[in-house]
Amino acid sequence: MNPIATLHMANGRKIVIELLPESAPNTVNSFIYTASRGYLDHHAIERIVPGNWVDVSYTAFGKKECRYLIPNEFELNPDVEPLDSHPGSVCMGGYGEAGLAGCEFFFPLRDCPDHKGIYPVFGRVLEGMDEVCRLEKVETVPVTDFPIEGVEVNRPVRPEIIERVELELYGAVYPEPVRVREPELPECWKDEAAE
Repeated sequence: MNPIATLHMANGRKIVIELLPESAPNTVNSFIYTASRGYLDHHAIERIVPGNWVDVSYTAFGKKECRYLIPNEFELNPDVEPLDSHPGSVCMGGYGEAGLAGCEFFFPLRDCPDHKGIYPVFGRVLEGMDEVCRLEKVETVPVTDFPIEGVEVNRPVRPEIIERVELELYGAVYPEPVRVREPELPECWKDEAAE
């Protein structure tokens, strides 16, 4: 059975995700690595772009333990066929040639054919798409000091908090992810380096 991740929101709702290790093995390992250590708990969602995506974090969850990159999934595992990205998918973000984010995942709000083979689909929403759609519509304010030019960033006015992430691994053991060695950290992480 595939592992299940349940995002328990502070408002009492939940988003239940089936993780897809056969479709994005190292990405799933990375998500499980961070979620199982509690690094994603008590986190306020950082970026919402209506009509495009709900991006859970762009600061590596504000934790030094999450500031690592992983290689492009499909260069690391060339025998794996990338899945299509569309509403209901869960995808890992990335920073171009630098690599994929270790744990910065997002929910696409539209079909994203240009993401295929770049931002791996590593899960699918089993329950809670209504919560993802609610998040799309919350009141936001633009973030004007985002350090990467040309990227739209809107922060919820009222914090939308993931209280905790619960994993059901059905007894399976998932290894630590393969990481990029000595990565060039994204500009949006560097302000966090003092932590």
